[in-house]
Amino acid sequence: MTNDYRFEFRPYQRRFLRSLTTNHGKWDIREGIILRLTNESGKVGWGEIAPISWFGSETLEQALDFCRQLPEEITDEIIFSIPDELPACQFGFESAWEMGSRGAGEMGSRGVEEKNLNLPCALHSFLYSGLLPSGEAALNQWKTLWQQGYRTFKWKIGVDAIADELEIFESLIYTLPASTKLRLDANGGLSYKEANLWLWTCDNLKANGELPLEIEFIEQPLPVEQFQQMLELSRSYETAIALDESVATLGQLAACHQQGWRGIFVIKPGIVGSPSRLRKFCQQYKIDTVFSSVFETAIARLAALKLAAELSQNNRAIGFGIDHFFEQEETWFQTLWNDL
Repeated sequence: MTNDYRFEFRPYQRRFLRSLTTNHGKWDIREGIILRLTNESGKVGWGEIAPISWFGSETLEQALDFCRQLPEEITDEIIFSIPDELPACQFGFESAWEMGSRGAGEMGSRGVEEKNLNLPCALHSFLYSGLLPSGEAALNQWKTLWQQGYRTFKWKIGVDAIADELEIFESLIYTLPASTKLRLDANGGLSYKEANLWLWTCDNLKANGELPLEIEFIEQPLPVEQFQQMLELSRSYETAIALDESVATLGQLAACHQQGWRGIFVIKPGIVGSPSRLRKFCQQYKIDTVFSSVFETAIARLAALKLAAELSQNNRAIGFGIDHFFEQEETWFQTLWNDL
């Protein structure tokens, strides 16, 4: 039996408190789309489309075009036949459908906040990874995050000259408390020579007993098209490598697994595609995952965290420590929905 839903959507914009700098450039405003599906008995499901086109998803414009061409009444069939070229749309619609079918109902007056929603117990025991700013700013910023309870940090590399970054890295590893785990994220921005140098440096520090903390992994050292070289590097060094941009969508994830990747997969649920197909893949292959944010709002974050609780294998910290990048605007959701 096919169900019908009343479909509504609203585009949104949220400004970062400070520009987010990665190898892909500066990012100032997070734009996305909030969806609302209402079924015949009045149950409401909320979803969010939060694309990152430079990471491998559709563009915001393509997502808006898709939403605009849909009728006001949509069916299960429409939701589950969204093409793979629109992975952020697949995630947004399917998670709204799941939320509605569970009868999550209307949002509270304070909007969508994790503390107001019934999260599985597993989520409360999750460790979060806090994102440090690139460059020297990381040497001070970690203290604030540490006081907030973070014990795993991610630091962006491949942004400045490698000699400068290695120098800051040296300071950082001796500044951070010994119980810390540190992730180095290159966003595909290193050359093969630089990737070797980073991996060699980490291995060397560890071998000499000079590493006071744990370097958990280097994330996406090389561009997506250099998969074979990353595979080779993963077999040549002790320091682990995690794929991120290379596995942005379900199709890419399956292709890398098929080509022999057995290291860590960083999964960004907001842009990976269909949650039901992701579940099936992770359960079938028992892959080593780190679930990570796409700087979404609490709506997509809730859906993403539920997937993480269900599918995380090795108790790795999840990459959702990003609240400090936005103003805590508690009324933005109501304003968005009510200001027609």
